[in-house]
Amino acid sequence: MRITVFGATGATGSRVVTEALARGHQVTAVARSADRFPALHPKAIHRAAEATDPAAIAELAEGQDLVITATRPRPGREPELVQVAEAMLTALRETGVRLLMVGGSASLRVAGGELLVHTADFPAHLRPIALACKDQLAVAEASTGVDWTYLSPPMLLEPGVRTGRYRVGKDELLVDERGESAISMEDFAVALLDEAERPRHRGRFTVAY
Repeated sequence: MRITVFGATGATGSRVVTEALARGHQVTAVARSADRFPALHPKAIHRAAEATDPAAIAELAEGQDLVITATRPRPGREPELVQVAEAMLTALRETGVRLLMVGGSASLRVAGGELLVHTADFPAHLRPIALACKDQLAVAEASTGVDWTYLSPPMLLEPGVRTGRYRVGKDELLVDERGESAISMEDFAVALLDEAERPRHRGRFTVAY
């Protein structure tokens, strides 16, 4: 496949690029500026563009099979996440190019049906990015003319090891027998590329151990 990855220098995006290349796909890795090229995988095609620019997105999507957005704004710039989603959906509308979005866990439901972000013990310092992820999903759900899928991580997503295993859910937070909700970034990338190669979900889904 020919895949364009926005946010390719990030913790999750870089692992998505690595996983895609390991599977033999042609990857265009996009950074905000050429200054970030040294941080990109050397086997990827390097491009610089703003993920909030529909024209730039459309240009980098031309001739591709798939666009993946894995951008994460810095603290204080959380609204950029919605701006990126809007730009992606605008650029890809009616193109036939599929969009995979790395989302957040905030809008997953816990036992009892409450949204995770609204639970009493949700960390206050994570609320801004959590609410931005919730808005990101809402923007996608309101869109038309784009084949999109939104992958929500579990509560804990951090660097780890690639095991190749994970469980799949839809709208509810996945928790293991110890009450933990987690997955490594490496296995999150595995799940994302599995979906890229063998599409099974339209709309949102989630994964965890």
